[in-house]
Amino acid sequence: MNPIKHVAIIMDGNGRWGIKHKGSRNSGHRAGLNTVEAVIEESIKEKIKYLTLYTFSTENWKRPKKEINFLFNLLESFLKKKLNYLIKKKISIKFIGGLNKLPITLTKLIKMSEKKTSQNSIIQVNIALNYGSKGELINAIRLIRKKNIAVSEKNIDKNLFTRNIPNPEILIRTGNTHRLSNFMLWQLAYTEIFFEKKLWPDFKKKDFTKLLIKFKNIKRNFGSI
Repeated sequence: MNPIKHVAIIMDGNGRWGIKHKGSRNSGHRAGLNTVEAVIEESIKEKIKYLTLYTFSTENWKRPKKEINFLFNLLESFLKKKLNYLIKKKISIKFIGGLNKLPITLTKLIKMSEKKTSQNSIIQVNIALNYGSKGELINAIRLIRKKNIAVSEKNIDKNLFTRNIPNPEILIRTGNTHRLSNFMLWQLAYTEIFFEKKLWPDFKKKDFTKLLIKFKNIKRNFGSI
């Protein structure tokens, strides 16, 4: 059976769920937090060491300002309410992406949350915030040039936002959309990809477990026979 160290998820469908059930996209974003907590709990149960959640892309700035502000306020509220829970459960939290463009109050809270959970070792939850894979690769190449070292796979790995994090074995995208949306393009080279029809707030523990079981029984060749 295939071991699982790292699962990455594109949490798609919150807005559509919110409009369908509550008449508001923001209601869907709020409901999606319940799924986040459920998946983190199940990941711990399955002894998965890394979970990366695509929360806000560099392209999401095109959305209405009110929705963007709601998302940032929702994340800020979540961190304030759940920080003690994260510490108690020994969950480490790390943010990847261009954090310099975020609101100052949120940035300070992010840094504090990372610092206070940095020694936790049960699972590391990576929050991809203002993240875009193309920008990440450009940033890595700039760092390599600045350091005056060779451009190689090894050195690119070392200069990505995900440095020291193993590449995902599994990518799950909910919401019945079949694309990567500029997410971890380098890291997903040999990742098994599962596209799930359910919208993110409807994605349950049993759905997550079902995909983990399916992955464990896949024959992975990595280019060989």
